[in-house]
Amino acid sequence: MRLVIAKCSVDYEGRLRAHLPLATRLLLVKADGSVLIHSDGGSYKPLNWMSPPATLRVLPADEDEAQAGAKDVWHVQHAKSDDRLVIRIHETLHDSSHELGIDPGLIKDGVEADLQRLLADQIDLLGDGFTLVRREYMTAIGPVDILARDPQGATVAIELKRRGDIDGVEQLTRYLELMNRDPRLAPVRGVFAAQQIKPQARTLATDRGIQCLTLDYDAMRGVDDSAARLF
Repeated sequence: MRLVIAKCSVDYEGRLRAHLPLATRLLLVKADGSVLIHSDGGSYKPLNWMSPPATLRVLPADEDEAQAGAKDVWHVQHAKSDDRLVIRIHETLHDSSHELGIDPGLIKDGVEADLQRLLADQIDLLGDGFTLVRREYMTAIGPVDILARDPQGATVAIELKRRGDIDGVEQLTRYLELMNRDPRLAPVRGVFAAQQIKPQARTLATDRGIQCLTLDYDAMRGVDDSAARLF
């Protein structure tokens, strides 16, 4: 990974256009070809980025760019579309590269892993007549948390989160699109289950025909917190 802190401006060109005026930012160039532009606040998400596959070319600034103060210009071109980032570097404050090696991937925290185990054991929380097929059903794009069947024998894919947001709904949507192309499984419907589901995620799930299920973690564990209640 290459880390560059630079005073720069950024233009995104393609299906849409976006401009970041001159400011000091962190530029991340990752081994997979992605390039991300971060500020020092506001969000953990990048201000703009280019997803892989992409190629990076660094060229000297042309006459007009040089007159505006730019020294180098990064051209980041997506390999499968016309989208590109143009990053005009005015001043480089830091430039270093680091070999991170192979990442072992995300390991789910205890609560999410426990939710999966508990729901598999209590599959009737989905409704009467549901049966468990298996946990961690592997697909070509990742594992579905729980695979079940409804009372009519139809396949049900369940995605579990501690806090359900739009990204979780999108993840489940990708699983459903893939699984519904498999005649051995289709038709497959989805259930998005979480301790808390954000309103935007619930709206998106409902629009896509995905059922939402709010889980009470303590009740599933058999914890009675009535003694701690005032009323």
